[in-house]
Amino acid sequence: MRSFILATATAIATLPLMVNAALGGACSVNGTPGVCLATATCNSGGGTHHTGFCPNDPTDIKCCTKTCSTGGLCRLVSSCPSGNTLVGLCPGPANVRCCLPASGCAGRDVSAATLDLIKTWEGFVARPAPDPIGLPTVGYGHLCKSNGCSEVPYSFPLTTTTATALLKADVKTFQNCISKDIKDSVKLNANQYGALVSWAFNVGCGNTASSDLISRLNAGQAPNTVASEELPRWNKAGGQVLQGLVNRRAAEVKFFKTASSAAGHPPSC
Repeated sequence: MRSFILATATAIATLPLMVNAALGGACSVNGTPGVCLATATCNSGGGTHHTGFCPNDPTDIKCCTKTCSTGGLCRLVSSCPSGNTLVGLCPGPANVRCCLPASGCAGRDVSAATLDLIKTWEGFVARPAPDPIGLPTVGYGHLCKSNGCSEVPYSFPLTTTTATALLKADVKTFQNCISKDIKDSVKLNANQYGALVSWAFNVGCGNTASSDLISRLNAGQAPNTVASEELPRWNKAGGQVLQGLVNRRAAEVKFFKTASSAAGHPPSC
């Protein structure tokens, strides 16, 4: 179940983008990168729209800008110079993501035990199919971003081997957002970190970033206490409590509280 910019271009480079931008194309507002989107899409995704920077488009298409995560800006993946992007934090199509500064540290890779935890609760689906709340998924909880999950670089039906490779690629987004949103002064072992990555994989980076759980950790509260009290609150989908989410949160709390000598957070760089 699945329920997530850049050095300023020169005036010469950005002017064509401002003049010729199309729906879904890049734009710039006084040096701040954005994307030309319908105002309703921009607003519903928490962005700010600016008039006059997508001049060749209909009136309701405007340059949408949004800050995201720590020092990030929403922009087209193809124009993110660092290559360090997070999904689920920006309005617009799947190729609009939160682009983080090049100086940001990537989150540590989660342990095999964490991958097993995620696999247990996502389940294996060999071909794209709706999950319990109707979202098209494949493999171990990969949310399809295109018709037929055409972005997946493996043929269907997936094997458990190719599905695991897909999961390892997908989970990097959630490793990064957990690592970015939690202060480096907060020390977590590999299981604590892994439980939070599993949670983020399930509920999305946008939800975790604004959560009381992250705020409490950053305020210096005891991690085990915070996880025990906050993770169980994330048990609803569509406003309804789902027993599967109740059970998943309980498993993540148990995993979080399992001792480990391996480091999880902060990142090693």
